Amino acid sequence: MSPAGRRPGKTDTRQAILDAARDCFAESGYDGTTIRAIAAAAGVDPALVHHFFGAKSELFAAAVSLPFSPREVLPPLLEATGEGDDAGERILRMFLGLWDDDATRRRLLAVVRSAVRYDAAAAMLRTFLSREVIGTFVRTLDTPDAELRATLVGSQLIGLAIARYVVKIPPLATASTADLVAAYGPTLQRYLTGNIGIV
Repeated sequence: MSPAGRRPGKTDTRQAILDAARDCFAESGYDGTTIRAIAAAAGVDPALVHHFFGAKSELFAAAVSLPFSPREVLPPLLEATGEGDDAGERILRMFLGLWDDDATRRRLLAVVRSAVRYDAAAAMLRTFLSREVIGTFVRTLDTPDAELRATLVGSQLIGLAIARYVVKIPPLATASTADLVAAYGPTLQRYLTGNIGIV
């Protein structure tokens, strides 16, 4: 049984809850995770989870925060590309790098698994990708129809993530980064800087 009341060390308790939430969301998705389960995994009373984070949706948002700022890492990637001729390859390599890193993959898995079943999580994922990641990248390229281009790129990346890391469809699940760059890079490049058929 979890201890009642406040556990010593506000920072340690909050971090323990966050760590437990990340594990629970990654394993069970949004709907399958309860505040009580997170509290049990963290070794605290459920009231403490509510005290630090409020509702489950707020805890979910905190639990999946990435350990970097897209607005800091994306522009330097683009600046090295001149006119952005290899922008599709660069954003794909960055995306795959996040998924292939153990520390960030479990957070991303929690987001994607929940997004396919829960509207609020899907909205959060769309907003994060279109505004903070891809949107920043596309706006730096200064091409027309930036919002549509960001959405097209996002649809490709989310589809790839679900097929490769969630459903694990072979041989996509075991394909090398080089193979994925060769297959997806040109399409992402067209979405970013090419003709997308908008008059």
